[in-house]
Amino acid sequence: MPSTASSSSVQAARERLGDQLRELRAEAGFSGIEFARSAGWADSSLVSMIERGRRTITVDHVRTWCRICGASERRSAELLAEQRAVLHMWETHKEATRAGLKRVQESVREKYERVRVHRVYQTKVIPGLLQTEALTTAYLAQARVEQHVAVDDVAKAVAERMARQHVLRRPGKRFLFVVEEDVLWYRPFAPEIQAEQLRHLLEEIRLPTVSFGVIPRIADRRGVSPDESFTMTETDIVSVELVSGYLTITQPYEIGMYFEAWERLSALAVHGRPAREVITTALADLEGRS
Repeated sequence: MPSTASSSSVQAARERLGDQLRELRAEAGFSGIEFARSAGWADSSLVSMIERGRRTITVDHVRTWCRICGASERRSAELLAEQRAVLHMWETHKEATRAGLKRVQESVREKYERVRVHRVYQTKVIPGLLQTEALTTAYLAQARVEQHVAVDDVAKAVAERMARQHVLRRPGKRFLFVVEEDVLWYRPFAPEIQAEQLRHLLEEIRLPTVSFGVIPRIADRRGVSPDESFTMTETDIVSVELVSGYLTITQPYEIGMYFEAWERLSALAVHGRPAREVITTALADLEGRS
C-alpha cells in the first residue's frame, strides 16, 4: 500500500479534479441524476463518487463530462491533462521494476537530457548523478533484493545511470545539490567503496555546472526541520522516492511548497570550501579506520 504521504497527496489531487468536474456539471445545469441518465449510467451515485474523488477518475470519465456538459476544446484539454497527472502521480516499486531495474533508469533519461535547472535534497544517500559505479552497483543490488525484483539486470541499470552523468558536463545546465551532513557519514557498504565515493565527490563538485551544499549537523535549524528527500526539475515537477514507491507532484501549489522548503534548507547549507572541508573530515575518519 502507498505510504500516508503518497495516499494523501494522490487523494487530494483526485478530489481537486472531481471538484472541477462537479463545477462543470453545475455550470451546464445538470443535476447528478440527470447527468447519470445522459451518460447512460443506471447508478447515479457514480456521479457523486467521481466528483468527490472516491474512485479512480479515468480518461473516459473526463471525456464523458466534457461531452455532456459541452466543455470547450481548451477546457477539455486542461481536464484531460490533469487526469493524466493524477493517474501518474503514484507508482509502486513493484510496478516500476516489473521489467527490471534498467527500465527505471531509462525512464528518466529524457528528463535529465532536457532539464536546465535540477535541484536535489537528500537525507539518505549521495545523489545518483554524483555516485561512483561501485556505490551505484551496491545500492541497486541491494534494491533488487529489498524490492524482490525478478530480473537480474543490475549491471545494465548501473551502466545506464553512469551514462546519464554526462549531463553534468553540459554547458547551460545547473545541478544544485543539498545534503544533510549525515549522508556523508553513513556506512552502508565496505569502507573502500565509501572512501572512493567521497574522493569522487570532492572532484565532481568542482564542476562549473554543480553547486553542492551540506547542512552541518550543528546548524542552527530552529524552524527548519529535515524533510523527505526530493528532486525538482526547474519548478514544474517534484519527485519523491518513498519506501513503497515513487510520488510525482505536478500541482503548482504543492510544487510551491517544495520550492519554499528548498529555499529554507539551502539557506542552512555550507558551500564551496566549507562543504569540501566537511567531506574531507568524513573521508579522513574513514581512512583512519581502514
